[in-house]
Amino acid sequence: MSKNEIDVAKAKAAAPSGGGKAAKKKKWSKGKVKDKAQHAVTLDKPTYDRILKEVPTFKFISQSILIERLKINGSLARIAIRHLEKDKQIKKIVHHSAQLIYTRATGGAE
Repeated sequence: MSKNEIDVAKAKAAAPSGGGKAAKKKKWSKGKVKDKAQHAVTLDKPTYDRILKEVPTFKFISQSILIERLKINGSLARIAIRHLEKDKQIKKIVHHSAQLIYTRATGGAE
């Protein structure tokens, strides 16, 4: 082999093989991003009326349920629950520091 043929063979062997600095970086998956919920932070008249009308008919009432169904934020949901309990429209099932669970108040004995 001549010197020229050896140089060509070396150049072919040194061609990028997919590794090293010249290789593309791994593309991490974008992942699914949940849209930020736009819940009401102030209580307006229509929402207040819905709370008084609909919530006492729910079988299972919690802060999470009110947030999801009425599209209000957590502090409004807690206030609404306290208001309904004070008016005896709902009754407490479980009292836990993280999650308060209520049910509709029935006309029967407790």
